[in-house]
Amino acid sequence: YYNSPVLSVVVRWTNDKMIFNADEAHNIVKECIESVLGKADYNHNKVNQWTAAIVEQSLTYLVKLEKTYKYIVTYAVVQRSGAGLHTRSCFWDTTTDGTCAVRWENQTMNCIVNVFAVAIIL
Repeated sequence: YYNSPVLSVVVRWTNDKMIFNADEAHNIVKECIESVLGKADYNHNKVNQWTAAIVEQSLTYLVKLEKTYKYIVTYAVVQRSGAGLHTRSCFWDTTTDGTCAVRWENQTMNCIVNVFAVAIIL
């Protein structure tokens, strides 16, 4: 069990095997996006700062789950202009690995964060 003042996450076990919980990862990332972007308006000059903060915070909280995963977090933010934005996910050994995508938007920007969790088998 992992408890944080910001997040409350339960690690799930099935048949003595850890399972990636996409809902937990989604909640972690969404909280990180909200804490960084909040009510911000799109500002090209702040994109690098936002990227670093969201990715680092997400990774920090995911690692604190103490699961045997290597996490890869990607981030994209674009100014809202009416144009489409498409991303792809990948799937592999779904019994141990996992992925989740978090979409966040406000009046001036769209943000997508992808988390990939690859099980480390020792």
